[in-house]
Amino acid sequence: MPQGSLRAGRLRFAGLALLGSALLAASAQVALPMWPVPATLQSMVVLLLGGLGGARLGLAAAGLYLAEGVLGLPVFAAGAAGPAVLAGPTAGYLIGFLPAAWLAGVLTRPAGWWQRGLGLLAAHLALFVPGLLWLGGFVGMERAVMAGFLLFLPATVIKTALALAVLQAVRRG
Repeated sequence: MPQGSLRAGRLRFAGLALLGSALLAASAQVALPMWPVPATLQSMVVLLLGGLGGARLGLAAAGLYLAEGVLGLPVFAAGAAGPAVLAGPTAGYLIGFLPAAWLAGVLTRPAGWWQRGLGLLAAHLALFVPGLLWLGGFVGMERAVMAGFLLFLPATVIKTALALAVLQAVRRG
């Protein structure tokens, strides 16, 4: 591959990762303030980043988003920023964006819409694993499951279905 093409490819990838992190930051501001975990559109965006951009790009965009927040940019829910956010009750969910974006990229490659749907659902549910484990240290595991998972199940199904609809529409178009 010629050097110019390689450089252009890297610049394109970096630009798309930056755009993805900006979309993730914007989706964090669409939030229902709940405690201990706010309800946002971020998980749907994470699924779309991986599903549309692929595992590498989804992972890069989510990682860049986390780095921006840790460095002090107000990208987390309600404009929060700084390393303290990654020590708070939502840190596990934020870290869960990484495997969720990667899984969405890997598991949505099969051709069938139902396979993509199951892949997105698996990625969405994988986001909850580190979230619940971390949150359990703050509120106890029983309360974490209630307030950090079961309460979110209806929205999880809806956001997963919306992500699938967008993914299907883009792949058809």
